[in-house]
Amino acid sequence: MTRSVEDLARRWLKRHPSALGATEQRVLESAVARSPIARDTSHDYRANRTFGERLADAVAAFGGSWPFIIWFGVLMVLWTVGNAWLLGRQAFDPYPFIFLNLVLSMLAAIQAPIIMMSQNRQARRDRIDAAHDYEVNLKAEIEIMALHEKLDEMRHLELIGMRDDLTRLATRIEELAQRLPPPDDKGPAGPRDNG
Repeated sequence: MTRSVEDLARRWLKRHPSALGATEQRVLESAVARSPIARDTSHDYRANRTFGERLADAVAAFGGSWPFIIWFGVLMVLWTVGNAWLLGRQAFDPYPFIFLNLVLSMLAAIQAPIIMMSQNRQARRDRIDAAHDYEVNLKAEIEIMALHEKLDEMRHLELIGMRDDLTRLATRIEELAQRLPPPDDKGPAGPRDNG
Protein backbone atom coordinates (compact mmCIF):
# COMPACT_ATOMS: atom_id res chain seq x y z
CA MET A 1 0.00 0.00 0.00
CA THR A 2 1.66 3.21 -1.13
CA ARG A 3 0.81 6.33 0.80
CA SER A 4 1.60 9.95 0.19
CA VAL A 5 1.40 13.06 2.35
CA GLU A 6 -1.53 14.34 0.26
CA ASP A 7 -3.37 11.04 0.62
CA LEU A 8 -2.88 10.92 4.39
CA ALA A 9 -3.85 14.58 4.81
CA ARG A 10 -7.13 14.07 2.98
CA ARG A 11 -7.94 10.65 4.40
CA TRP A 12 -7.01 10.98 8.07
CA LEU A 13 -6.70 14.67 8.85
CA LYS A 14 -9.64 15.62 6.59
CA ARG A 15 -7.71 18.64 5.29
CA HIS A 16 -6.27 19.76 2.01
CA PRO A 17 -2.47 19.34 1.98
CA SER A 18 -1.98 23.08 1.45
CA ALA A 19 -3.84 23.73 4.74
CA LEU A 20 -1.34 21.69 6.78
CA GLY A 21 0.94 23.40 9.24
CA ALA A 22 4.66 22.65 9.43
CA THR A 23 4.11 20.24 12.31
CA GLU A 24 1.43 18.22 10.51
CA GLN A 25 3.52 18.20 7.32
CA ARG A 26 6.54 16.86 9.24
CA VAL A 27 4.44 14.19 10.98
CA LEU A 28 2.87 13.00 7.73
CA GLU A 29 6.26 12.89 5.99
CA SER A 30 7.53 10.80 8.90
CA ALA A 31 4.55 8.45 8.58
CA VAL A 32 5.09 8.03 4.83
CA ALA A 33 8.81 7.40 5.31
CA ARG A 34 8.10 5.12 8.28
CA SER A 35 10.70 6.96 10.32
CA PRO A 36 10.49 7.85 14.02
CA ILE A 37 9.57 11.37 15.02
CA ALA A 38 10.39 11.16 18.74
CA ARG A 39 13.54 12.95 19.85
CA ASP A 40 15.19 14.00 23.11
CA THR A 41 14.15 17.64 23.48
CA SER A 42 15.97 18.03 26.80
CA HIS A 43 19.31 17.32 25.10
CA ASP A 44 18.63 20.07 22.54
CA TYR A 45 17.59 22.43 25.33
CA ARG A 46 20.67 21.77 27.46
CA ALA A 47 23.06 22.04 24.52
CA ASN A 48 21.88 25.53 23.50
CA ARG A 49 22.04 27.31 26.88
CA THR A 50 24.44 30.20 27.39
CA PHE A 51 26.65 30.58 30.47
CA GLY A 52 24.25 33.16 31.95
CA GLU A 53 21.28 30.84 31.44
CA ARG A 54 23.11 27.92 33.08
CA LEU A 55 24.09 30.19 36.00
CA ALA A 56 20.51 31.46 36.40
CA ASP A 57 19.19 27.88 36.37
CA ALA A 58 21.75 26.86 39.00
CA VAL A 59 20.86 29.84 41.22
CA ALA A 60 17.14 29.11 40.85
CA ALA A 61 17.69 25.41 41.58
CA PHE A 62 19.73 26.16 44.71
CA GLY A 63 17.49 29.06 45.83
CA GLY A 64 14.45 26.78 45.82
CA SER A 65 15.99 23.86 47.69
CA TRP A 66 16.06 22.60 51.27
CA PRO A 67 19.85 23.03 51.57
CA PHE A 68 19.42 26.74 50.78
CA ILE A 69 16.63 27.12 53.36
CA ILE A 70 18.65 25.29 56.02
CA TRP A 71 21.86 27.20 55.20
CA PHE A 72 19.98 30.50 55.20
CA GLY A 73 18.22 29.70 58.49
CA VAL A 74 21.53 28.82 60.17
CA LEU A 75 23.10 32.05 58.86
CA MET A 76 20.18 34.13 60.20
CA VAL A 77 20.36 32.47 63.64
CA LEU A 78 24.13 33.02 63.80
CA TRP A 79 23.75 36.65 62.73
CA THR A 80 21.06 37.46 65.29
CA VAL A 81 22.63 35.51 68.16
CA GLY A 82 26.08 36.92 67.38
CA ASN A 83 24.90 40.52 67.18
CA ALA A 84 22.35 40.42 69.99
CA TRP A 85 24.01 38.35 72.64
CA LEU A 86 27.67 37.60 71.96
CA LEU A 87 28.81 41.00 70.84
CA GLY A 88 26.53 42.93 73.19
CA ARG A 89 27.22 46.64 72.97
CA GLN A 90 29.91 46.37 70.32
CA ALA A 91 27.64 44.52 67.91
CA PHE A 92 28.28 44.92 64.21
CA ASP A 93 24.51 45.13 63.53
CA PRO A 94 22.59 45.81 66.79
CA TYR A 95 19.01 44.83 67.52
CA PRO A 96 16.65 45.83 64.93
CA PHE A 97 19.29 44.33 62.58
CA ILE A 98 19.02 47.07 59.95
CA PHE A 99 22.03 45.83 58.01
CA LEU A 100 20.59 42.30 57.94
CA ASN A 101 17.34 43.72 56.54
CA LEU A 102 19.34 45.55 53.85
CA VAL A 103 21.22 42.37 52.90
CA LEU A 104 17.99 40.36 52.77
CA SER A 105 16.30 43.00 50.61
CA MET A 106 19.24 43.07 48.19
CA LEU A 107 19.29 39.27 48.05
CA ALA A 108 15.57 39.20 47.25
CA ALA A 109 15.97 41.96 44.67
CA ILE A 110 18.69 39.99 42.85
CA GLN A 111 17.29 36.51 43.33
CA ALA A 112 13.75 37.27 42.10
CA PRO A 113 14.68 38.29 38.52
CA ILE A 114 17.12 35.39 38.24
CA ILE A 115 14.41 32.94 39.28
CA MET A 116 11.97 34.61 36.86
CA MET A 117 14.50 34.22 34.00
CA SER A 118 14.81 30.56 34.84
CA GLN A 119 11.02 30.16 34.99
CA ASN A 120 10.63 31.87 31.61
CA ARG A 121 13.13 29.45 30.09
CA GLN A 122 11.31 26.56 31.73
CA ALA A 123 8.02 27.80 30.26
CA ARG A 124 9.67 27.98 26.82
CA ARG A 125 10.98 24.44 27.30
CA ASP A 126 7.50 23.29 28.35
CA ARG A 127 6.08 24.77 25.14
CA ILE A 128 8.70 22.90 23.10
CA ASP A 129 7.89 19.68 24.95
CA ALA A 130 4.15 20.21 24.41
CA ALA A 131 4.69 20.76 20.67
CA HIS A 132 6.82 17.62 20.50
CA ASP A 133 4.19 15.65 22.43
CA TYR A 134 1.59 16.82 19.90
CA GLU A 135 3.78 15.57 17.04
CA VAL A 136 4.29 12.18 18.67
CA ASN A 137 0.59 11.83 19.53
CA LEU A 138 -0.48 12.80 16.01
CA LYS A 139 1.93 10.26 14.50
CA ALA A 140 0.65 7.58 16.90
CA GLU A 141 -2.94 8.33 15.88
CA ILE A 142 -2.02 8.13 12.20
CA GLU A 143 -0.23 4.83 12.69
CA ILE A 144 -3.20 3.44 14.64
CA MET A 145 -5.55 4.51 11.85
CA ALA A 146 -3.23 2.81 9.33
CA LEU A 147 -3.30 -0.39 11.40
CA HIS A 148 -7.10 -0.28 11.58
CA GLU A 149 -7.26 0.20 7.83
CA LYS A 150 -4.90 -2.72 7.27
CA LEU A 151 -6.88 -4.97 9.65
CA ASP A 152 -10.16 -4.00 7.94
CA GLU A 153 -8.63 -4.84 4.58
CA MET A 154 -7.37 -8.21 5.85
CA ARG A 155 -10.77 -9.00 7.36
CA HIS A 156 -12.47 -8.05 4.10
CA LEU A 157 -10.13 -10.31 2.10
CA GLU A 158 -10.71 -13.13 4.60
CA LEU A 159 -14.49 -12.76 4.24
CA ILE A 160 -14.20 -12.81 0.45
CA GLY A 161 -12.06 -15.96 0.71
CA MET A 162 -14.61 -17.60 3.02
CA ARG A 163 -17.41 -16.70 0.60
CA ASP A 164 -15.48 -18.24 -2.29
CA ASP A 165 -14.78 -21.37 -0.20
CA LEU A 166 -18.48 -21.68 0.65
CA THR A 167 -19.41 -21.29 -3.02
CA ARG A 168 -16.94 -24.07 -3.98
CA LEU A 169 -18.26 -26.30 -1.19
CA ALA A 170 -21.87 -25.72 -2.25
CA THR A 171 -20.97 -26.57 -5.85
CA ARG A 172 -19.14 -29.72 -4.74
CA ILE A 173 -22.09 -30.80 -2.59
CA GLU A 174 -24.43 -30.35 -5.57
CA GLU A 175 -22.09 -32.44 -7.75
CA LEU A 176 -21.97 -35.19 -5.13
CA ALA A 177 -25.71 -35.06 -4.69
CA GLN A 178 -26.22 -35.58 -8.44
CA ARG A 179 -23.96 -38.69 -8.42
CA LEU A 180 -25.90 -40.41 -5.67
CA PRO A 181 -28.59 -42.83 -6.74
CA PRO A 182 -32.07 -41.52 -6.31
CA PRO A 183 -33.66 -42.36 -3.01
CA ASP A 184 -35.90 -45.47 -2.74
CA ASP A 185 -39.57 -44.46 -2.92
CA LYS A 186 -40.78 -47.57 -1.13
CA GLY A 187 -42.36 -46.82 2.12
CA PRO A 188 -41.27 -48.34 5.36
CA ALA A 189 -41.35 -52.09 5.41
CA GLY A 190 -44.52 -53.57 6.91
CA PRO A 191 -44.68 -56.47 9.38
CA ARG A 192 -43.20 -59.68 7.99
CA ASP A 193 -45.26 -62.64 7.50
CA ASN A 194 -43.48 -65.72 8.84
CA GLY A 195 -45.93 -68.25 7.80
